[in-house]
Amino acid sequence: MNALTSTDGLLLIFGYFVAMLAVVLAMRGSKSKEGYLVANRKASWVLTAFSMAATWVWAPSLFTASEMAYTQGFAGVFWFVVPNVLTFVLFAFFAKRFRNMRPDGWTFSDYIRENYSNRAHTMFLVESFGLQICSFAVQLLAGATIFAKITGLPFFTTTLLLAVLPLLYTFTSGIRGSIATDFVKMGFIVVVLLLGLPIISSNIGWDTITAGLGGISGEYGSLFSDKGIKVMLTFGIPTTIGLLSGTFGDQMFWQRAFCVKEKNVAKTMLLAACIFAVVPISLSLFGFFAAGSGLPVADTQLVNVATVIAYTPRWFLYLFFVLILAGLMSTVDSILCAVSSVAGHDVITRIREKHHVEMSDLKFGRLIMVVVAVLAIGIANIPGLTVTYLFLFYGTLRSSVMLPTIFAIKGRKMTENGLFWGIVVSLVVGLPTFAIGKLGGNVAMILTGSLFTILASGIIARVLPESKKKVVSRRG
Repeated sequence: MNALTSTDGLLLIFGYFVAMLAVVLAMRGSKSKEGYLVANRKASWVLTAFSMAATWVWAPSLFTASEMAYTQGFAGVFWFVVPNVLTFVLFAFFAKRFRNMRPDGWTFSDYIRENYSNRAHTMFLVESFGLQICSFAVQLLAGATIFAKITGLPFFTTTLLLAVLPLLYTFTSGIRGSIATDFVKMGFIVVVLLLGLPIISSNIGWDTITAGLGGISGEYGSLFSDKGIKVMLTFGIPTTIGLLSGTFGDQMFWQRAFCVKEKNVAKTMLLAACIFAVVPISLSLFGFFAAGSGLPVADTQLVNVATVIAYTPRWFLYLFFVLILAGLMSTVDSILCAVSSVAGHDVITRIREKHHVEMSDLKFGRLIMVVVAVLAIGIANIPGLTVTYLFLFYGTLRSSVMLPTIFAIKGRKMTENGLFWGIVVSLVVGLPTFAIGKLGGNVAMILTGSLFTILASGIIARVLPESKKKVVSRRG
C-alpha cells in the first residue's frame, strides 16, 4: 500500500517539525515556573480554545471516526462524535467553577493532596501518569502505523522520531509554545479537511455519503436496529464513559484552564467544542464516502488514508499526511506539558516534603518528560496493539477519577478513606474486567468493567467511613 516513498515520509516529518520549531523560536521562552507551566495565566482565550481543540484531536479522532463510519455506519459515528463534542460542553462548567475555587492553582491532583491526603493524591498521580503514558503511546502507534504502511518507514524508527522531535521544542517553550503551535496546527487541519470533502465528492458524488450511512455492510444505518443496539453496548457506552470522563482526569485540559484568565474559562471550552467538531464530522464523511463507494480497505484503521489515495490527487495526499502529523503531535506536546506540570509541581512538592532537598521544578519536570517518552515508545511497539483498543483501555482508566473529581468540585462530602479505596477498587477490579471482556469480545464484561470503574470510585468515596486508624491527612 506504499503510496509515498520513505524519503517522502522523512521529508514530511522533518519539514513539519522545522515549521513548528520556527513558531517556537519566534516566541520568547519563559524561565519561570508560572510562565512555563501556565503561561502566566494570561494566555489568549481564542488561541487556547484552538489549542484545546487541537489537543483533543488525538489518534482516535483522526482514525476511529472514519473507521466507525466505514465498519459500523451511522450508529458507530453517532456514538463517537456526540460524546466527543459534549465532553467540552460538560467540562466548561466544572472547569470554570474549579478555577474560581483555585485561581492560582496548578493541577487538580494538587487540590486532592492539600484537602485529603498523600495516599489519595498518589492514586490521582497513578491515574494521571498512566493516562499520559498510554495516550502518548496511542499517538506514536497511530503515526508509526500509517507511515510504515504508506511510506515503508520502519515502525520503531518512526515512533522514535515522533516522540523525540516534539520533545525537543517542548523542552524550551513549555505551555506557551504548545498553545502557539496548536493554533497553527488546528487552523491547518480545518482548512485541509474542508478542502478535501469537495475534492472527493467531485470524483464520486455527494450521494455516496447517503449510500454509506449503513457502513460497508449496509447494516448499521439505524441506532435502534439490532446492529445499532450492539454498537451502543460494545462501543457506545464504553466510549461515552471514557470520553465524558476524559477531561476530568486529564491534566492537559486542567492546565489550559489555568492558562487563561478566570472570566474566560467557560467560553474557551465552548469555543473549543465548536472548533473540534469539524474534525470527527469531516473524517466520518471520509468513511461514509469509502463505504458508499464500496472501496475495499484491508486495514480499517486506515480508511481515511485509503479514501484520500483513491479519490484525491497526489498533492492532497501530502497535505493529508501533514494533517495527521499535526493532529497527533498536538496531543504529544500537550501530553509533555501536562507531565511537566504534574511532575514539576505535585511530585516535586512531595519529594521536598519527604526528603527536604531542593530541586529545580522545571528541571525535574523536563526529566519526567523524557521518562514518559521512553515508556510510551516501549508500549507503542508492543505487538498486536491497536489504536481503538488502547483508546478504550485508557478511557476506562481515566473514568476511575471522574466522580470523585466532580464531587470535590461540587463540594460533596467524601471521606479520605473512601476516596483512596474507591479509586483502588475501580482500577483493580473494573479495569481488568473491561480488558478481559474486550480481548474476548464479551459484551457483558465490557459493560460491567466500564460501569464499575466509573461508579465504584464515586460510591465508595461517599459511603465508606473514615478508618478508625488515624490517617495522615492535609484536610484543613
